[in-house]
Amino acid sequence: PELQEEFGYNAETQKLLCKNGETLLGAVNFFVSSINTLVNKTMEDTLMTVKQYETARLEYDAYRTDLEELSLGPRDASTLCRLDAAQANFQAHRAKYEKLRADVAVKLKFLEENKVKVMHKQLLLFHNAVSAYFAGNQQQLEQTLKQFNIKLKSPGADKPSWLEEQ
Repeated sequence: PELQEEFGYNAETQKLLCKNGETLLGAVNFFVSSINTLVNKTMEDTLMTVKQYETARLEYDAYRTDLEELSLGPRDASTLCRLDAAQANFQAHRAKYEKLRADVAVKLKFLEENKVKVMHKQLLLFHNAVSAYFAGNQQQLEQTLKQFNIKLKSPGADKPSWLEEQ
């Protein structure tokens, strides 16, 4: 009974600390998830397209060289057949190369724009959440999460219920 009031204050402080910590953790997890998506999905997709573009460029150059060599040679029946086939291969690979070149340009432009937007938004979220947390401002911390449309899971939400485990 002597320290009941002090223990009560301590318990309330611990509850607030836990609640604020979970809210901050939600903001940090959202930050990490968004950056992870940018790096491991968007950038990776762009890099894969660039690699496909490089391969298409090599194939295009190879078929162009074949066509040029056949065009310089003698013109008999077998050469004309091979020339037609080389021309068809060249056109197909040129179309593939040009499509991938356009895809790379679009993806690089999108990546540049998206990278700046995502990083700006995420750094702002991170700064605001950390500032509110260390200022002890629960309302500002929750408002930051609302501003960025972050829904927090309640503790234990990832755990299946007793019924789901059966």
